[in-house]
Amino acid sequence: MAVKIISETPINSYELKESLAKIKKRDKELNYRAQKTEEHLAQIASHKNAQELFDKISKLDIPRLRDQQIHKIIDIMPTTIKDLKVVLQAYAVSVSQENMKKVVDLINGFLKK
Repeated sequence: MAVKIISETPINSYELKESLAKIKKRDKELNYRAQKTEEHLAQIASHKNAQELFDKISKLDIPRLRDQQIHKIIDIMPTTIKDLKVVLQAYAVSVSQENMKKVVDLINGFLKK
């Protein structure tokens, strides 16, 4: 039986953790890969308000910054401009120094909550 992919939507690790919890509740048990993923996410995904942070970064209206890059920023949570540059190097996107500072300040404020 071939699996047909209907759509692809980028999500961050925090949303994946919530999705796995829903699947676990529905199916009572996860398969091997899902269990390993859940174990890994338990170690790294600790922010409950990831959607709030996603919304705030989106509202900054940074040109050329797409949902996929925003989700990666939320996964990594860079606290300096240098760290943010490293995260964004994986993508063909150029973000101004001023906009990077806005993102880093937003993340640092979010982490202090």
